[in-house]
Amino acid sequence: MLTDEYRYRILKLLQADPRASQRRIADELGISLGRVNYCLQALIRKGLVKARNFRESSNKRAYLYLLTPKGVEARAKLTVEFLKVKLAEYEELAHEIGELRREVAGIDEPEEGPRAGPR
Repeated sequence: MLTDEYRYRILKLLQADPRASQRRIADELGISLGRVNYCLQALIRKGLVKARNFRESSNKRAYLYLLTPKGVEARAKLTVEFLKVKLAEYEELAHEIGELRREVAGIDEPEEGPRAGPR
């Protein structure tokens, strides 16, 4: 399945390096080669990416993946959405960290008895 996160990450990677191989994309995203192929085919069908063979390459199976104008626009929109998601995750995590710090601060104090040493 082509999620917005994979769509964003693949478009970002291809915009930075149109010559990226499917294997490199798979390695960088931590997903299978088959999933990368599926995602790229979906992006091509949606008109966001064009694939062309390298003319100067000795490996005729090597492709150049170019973002179409529609792909550039989609990447910009996905960037905004991805930022919103990550900021919400950050806020939730910051809240959870604050709760944990308060919990640890409450546990840190001994209930009674002499102190065991300098603090």
